[in-house]
Amino acid sequence: MAKRVQVNANINGEDTDFLCEPRQSLLETLRDVLGLTGTKEGCNDGNCGACTVLLDERIVDSCCMLAVEAEGKNIITIEGIASPDGLHPLQQAFLEEAALQCGICTPGFIVAAKGLLDREPDADEARIRHWLAGNLCRCTGYDKIVRAVLKAGETMRKS
Repeated sequence: MAKRVQVNANINGEDTDFLCEPRQSLLETLRDVLGLTGTKEGCNDGNCGACTVLLDERIVDSCCMLAVEAEGKNIITIEGIASPDGLHPLQQAFLEEAALQCGICTPGFIVAAKGLLDREPDADEARIRHWLAGNLCRCTGYDKIVRAVLKAGETMRKS
């Protein structure tokens, strides 16, 4: 076993210290060390987007990043999207628009869409499709997902 490294990061708004092996991906560490299993493993090579997290406000495939690279970073996972008051508008819109089936891709889509709407609250359909091109769904198709993101953007602009 390799010597473990201590990493300090802010995860979902909480300062977090954890130990990980230098070779461990951020995905492995989130799931296996920190118990944040909402971030899903799909392809484990950066092609599907199921493991998308926000790292300092930009979308990252956590399977392609070493956990030690998270030192001093701010990370938002799917667990950090909702608030104590309830679901985030993206989560609510995914439910209302039936934009999910098996659920493996859903956390990655929601986190990636949040990254877009935080930057571009008025994103149109073409921009949403372009932004989410790194996230794959094998069940629902993409129309319902895009409709959900459009609906969430509208809700977020109103509040």
